[in-house]
Amino acid sequence: MSDKILIIEDDSEVANLIQLALRSSGFKYETAINAREASSLLPIYGPDLILLDLMLPDSSGFDIIKRIRLTKNTPIIVISARTEDVDKVLALDSGADDYITKPFSIEELLARVRVAFRNINRVNNLAEQSEECDIRPRYVNGDLYIDFNTQEVTVSGKKIHLTPMEYGTLKILALNTNRVLTYRVLLKNVWGDETVNDTSSLRVTIATLRKKIAEKNPSKFIENHVGVGYRMIENSE
Repeated sequence: MSDKILIIEDDSEVANLIQLALRSSGFKYETAINAREASSLLPIYGPDLILLDLMLPDSSGFDIIKRIRLTKNTPIIVISARTEDVDKVLALDSGADDYITKPFSIEELLARVRVAFRNINRVNNLAEQSEECDIRPRYVNGDLYIDFNTQEVTVSGKKIHLTPMEYGTLKILALNTNRVLTYRVLLKNVWGDETVNDTSSLRVTIATLRKKIAEKNPSKFIENHVGVGYRMIENSE
């Protein structure tokens, strides 16, 4: 992997700030100012990570995320001036992996980018180890089934699409069933050291994850310990 990033942003000042940050850290990047340019660049450039503004002149960022997810699992970090939790939930539910609100600092942006690439490397390493060992560990909790090698998650036999962040959160909770994991532990192990205080992103991810794996009863598997963290509950249903 060459750490190539595609910036989809129509605000030239914001785009210039992002470019400066990425260039200073040695990342390769290309920039699209609208959905049409992004659609043309995606198959040619083949980015490893996408930085996406939600409000583009020719399309909604939510629609772009959904279209990308039809064919690709490329990590997507949304960068938007929309600060409401409902927008964050919708973006993450559509398939985004992370959400940064404007205005943002260069340090925060680079931290999120580094976390995204660490997650990509972690997944690739696990896949290589699984191929070498030919081990297929599985997790079953009631009607929830996880294949850790293929990263396939099903509920009552129905396949559930999760973003890398949602899957990483579910995996660590599953591997620690019946143990309360603090916000800090979850953030450090899934997002990375730079984001251990970003509990808002964790709350949004947990909310969308709970809805996906137990829509009618969000607290069926993941229990909220207010002010502390979350716990995967053993479920016999």
